[in-house]
Amino acid sequence: MQQHEFIQSNSGLNGKSITNTLNLLNEGATVPFISRYRKEMTGGLDEVEITTIRDLAKKHDELIARQNTILSSIEEQGKLTQELKDKITSCFESTVLEDLYLPYKQKRQTKGDKAKKLGLEPLARMIMAQRGGDPETMAEKFVKGDVEDEEMAISGAKDIMAEWMNENSAARARMRQMFQRKSVLASKLVKGKEEEGAKYRDYFDFSEPLYKCVSHRFLALIRAEREGFISLKAQPDQQEAIESLERFFVKGNDACAEIVAEACKESYKRLMCPSLENELLNEAKEKADKEAIKVFSTNLRQLLLAPPVGSKRVLAIDPGFRTGCKVVCLDESGNLLTNATIYPHPPQNESSAAQGKIAQLVQAYKIEAIAIGDGTAGRETEAFIKKTRFDRDLEVYVVREDGASIYSASPIARKEFPDFDVTVRGSVSIGRRLMDPLAELVKIDAKSVGVGQYQHEVNQTQLKEALDDVVVSCVNTVGVDLNTASPYLLSYVSGLGPTLAENIVAYRTENGGIKSRDELKKVKRLGDKAFEQAAGFLRVRDADNPLDNSSVHPESYKLVSSMAKKLKVDIKEMVGNEELLKAIKKTDFPDIDGYTFDDIIKELKKPGRDPRKKAKVLEFDNSIRTIDDLRIGMILPGIVTNVTAFGAFVNIGIKENGLIHKSQLAETYVEDPAQFISLHEHVEVQVLEVDASRKRVGLKRIIN
Repeated sequence: MQQHEFIQSNSGLNGKSITNTLNLLNEGATVPFISRYRKEMTGGLDEVEITTIRDLAKKHDELIARQNTILSSIEEQGKLTQELKDKITSCFESTVLEDLYLPYKQKRQTKGDKAKKLGLEPLARMIMAQRGGDPETMAEKFVKGDVEDEEMAISGAKDIMAEWMNENSAARARMRQMFQRKSVLASKLVKGKEEEGAKYRDYFDFSEPLYKCVSHRFLALIRAEREGFISLKAQPDQQEAIESLERFFVKGNDACAEIVAEACKESYKRLMCPSLENELLNEAKEKADKEAIKVFSTNLRQLLLAPPVGSKRVLAIDPGFRTGCKVVCLDESGNLLTNATIYPHPPQNESSAAQGKIAQLVQAYKIEAIAIGDGTAGRETEAFIKKTRFDRDLEVYVVREDGASIYSASPIARKEFPDFDVTVRGSVSIGRRLMDPLAELVKIDAKSVGVGQYQHEVNQTQLKEALDDVVVSCVNTVGVDLNTASPYLLSYVSGLGPTLAENIVAYRTENGGIKSRDELKKVKRLGDKAFEQAAGFLRVRDADNPLDNSSVHPESYKLVSSMAKKLKVDIKEMVGNEELLKAIKKTDFPDIDGYTFDDIIKELKKPGRDPRKKAKVLEFDNSIRTIDDLRIGMILPGIVTNVTAFGAFVNIGIKENGLIHKSQLAETYVEDPAQFISLHEHVEVQVLEVDASRKRVGLKRIIN
């Protein structure tokens, strides 16, 4: 099967769109570039569809490589027939492919191999044929050499038959279907682990049909097993499975048939069941991984595209009790102006001095907004700040800290702030997250930003690839300021990468900034291909050509000039003038495709517009400080901090996030919580349950 045929059969996408997308990918085009600037070639495919094509192409190539490996192995053994070759080259299901290879797979010496060396294979064939006769009489002629008696001969023949049964692709297909339909997932407590594994007590004696087990529960079971608290099995009823195998191989009711039935039991217990159980659990794990990674990716996208406050002077506080609150002041570009430590909380209780210091910093550095980390002492620090009198109106934001400590100890932070310790760096990160979450969070490993579920249990390679795709997509969706972006942010721009990002920063430092997109071509090692891929996603504020601060690609500048000429105005007059742009008709420009025309007009109406929403302040209930302050029935404001397959976690102003189970999210049935609620959403909730001992809070969303 050709690559494009494989992709089409597994995606349902248009054949021409697939072929063109593959050509673009093979030429080095990135997913964001193809999605944004090559719609006419793909038929308007979005990033998800283009990524699907890319991933299926990779899967096809991996299957072809596996086919070739198998063919070479069998050919070396001198056992490759044309019929077998045709079966292998036409097979694009990995499990079936491995079934075809199983009889020829090189493995350690088995019981069957030992029996074959003793010359017992002819006996196995005679018994397996079940054409009548006495098995012991048949076995007499094989009692020689190391074969001591008829019983040993028959036992060896059973070992050979058991392996034949296990390697029979039709029998395995039948048993695989039974495992998929009827397997029960069961867990048992490992003796002596009751106290240590208490958080998994729901799974100490648990069972349910595997096909009913939702992804988050399956991953929880996998984690509990990995940590040594439970044992895990996934099997159908053993007797039913063996009887099914017997119906496939046993042909009569004589003595030979009885031995074949015994071989069925041996084959199932020793070979087929462990193999198919392992395969089934791996498939269930892959499915659970896929769903968990999808949830993580959705959350990460929402986190990265969180509303920024923009270019404002920010005072940021990393709260603390004993060690004090670390305070930093940042200018509009996020540069560190000064830092200090205040001690408004116990044990020092220097509240008055702390208020004076904060008020002084706000006045001296013309602060416009305050960011407070949501960790330990966060609510207390927020209350302290709101009691402090300032010489201006200030908005106070609570900012999630997840990953700030990881950033502060990272090589990136050390390079940015070599003369400051981790406490100052952490505070800077909190402040910058308020100004531009995307620009700051790209510096942190996506797995450390506090969203998702069971991220340590899923396939780490697949998780990293998926999260990298999300980061790239978000960066290019928003666009990047060429003169202020960090090298870490620039490195995610389509077509760039770390080296070119560093080269851009070096060039703008040496030349006092970059004045136009065209000037990018002077950057060391930034060739035509990189320029083509990157230019449309880079912004140059206050450039002579206003299109340099838009998502209009330089390859379309001539077209925009033609539009302006048609209207008899300058480009600067046309940009942002919706009334003027209404006069431009597609029929006046027959050489341009509809996708490009529509995108250009849309962008010219609102050039360089940030697709993210504006940041909003959330006021927590001031009467709630700890879990002990909660009462059943309370109505509280909150902000969503994580969305999982089973519900959403909400910060209601205490250390413990409450959970809105998906059954409490809406008045209707909820299959996927992400379709009903999103990260950073401000919600009103009712307290349903409080379990202080387990630090759990159950919530219900109030729908107004």
